[in-house]
Amino acid sequence: MSLMSQSLVVSQESRVGVVGLGRMGANMARCLKDAGFPVVALFDIDAKRAADLGAELDAVACPTLKEVAMKSDVVITVVTDDKAMCHIYEQDADNLLMDEAGQGTLFVNCATVTPQVHVRVRELCDKAGAFVLEAPMASSIPQAREGKLYLMLGGDEAVYQAAMPLIEALSVSARYIGESGKAAELKALVNMVMNINTAALAEGLGLAEALGLDLTMVREVFSQTGANSRVLETDGECMQVRNNEAYFTAEHAAKDSGIALTLGLNKKLPMVLAQATKQQYDQVCDYGLGYVDKAGIAEITFLERLAENQEGSHKVTEKSIV
Repeated sequence: MSLMSQSLVVSQESRVGVVGLGRMGANMARCLKDAGFPVVALFDIDAKRAADLGAELDAVACPTLKEVAMKSDVVITVVTDDKAMCHIYEQDADNLLMDEAGQGTLFVNCATVTPQVHVRVRELCDKAGAFVLEAPMASSIPQAREGKLYLMLGGDEAVYQAAMPLIEALSVSARYIGESGKAAELKALVNMVMNINTAALAEGLGLAEALGLDLTMVREVFSQTGANSRVLETDGECMQVRNNEAYFTAEHAAKDSGIALTLGLNKKLPMVLAQATKQQYDQVCDYGLGYVDKAGIAEITFLERLAENQEGSHKVTEKSIV
């Protein structure tokens, strides 16, 4: 155990900041507030979003990342991608570590980004005298609000143990995976397999419709056979009724499939299914539908929907971005 990790104490009195206030980040902030943690500082590139949530939670909507770090003992980040993660830790004009603002602070990074970025952030935090955990999530918006996330943790195991009060408030289950980058690798695999299953289900239901089969009956049969899956439970009905309200967007699915695909190709594995799934989600995005839920991959597996999208006449039920 390092001297730094021995000095880290996280308790219900620890002041919490949140960076990235999409539906996941905002609901994690609400969850922690309900659990008794003082949520004191918020930041989002959408200043109004931060101000509105700040008013709701009696927290400061900070104009800078530096201010979030200065006000907080723990900062949770939920950003979009590699570029955004590097931005909040390294941009010259304002970042979480500048001018010793992050010294002694614990940063918990929940975004799905490439493992190398988590390793880079760990190096930056070590240099700045800050603590850091990667904590990718295998859950969605309701679980974020209810404190029932499934978290995969990476970094110094002693820091993971010290952060347990916060982790337990956010999650129904948490698993320490290993050193920095390892939780991110596993999260990429989780999303790769989930996306492949989603694409397979969309193709199966699309073919069932083309064959004139009743889709409700097909889903029931799938559920009782080897075609059953968690994705069938979460996405099957949405695919059937064409409800594309976003919980996890097609754009994010394409990004995450790309992360896993790169990991596999770097190991010289063929990754045939991951590559095909990435191409399908890229096609959904190319039709201008990156904002729909991952279940919206059915937009290219149902013949009538595919024709509409090729013509540019979308009939998506709701435009909603996480």
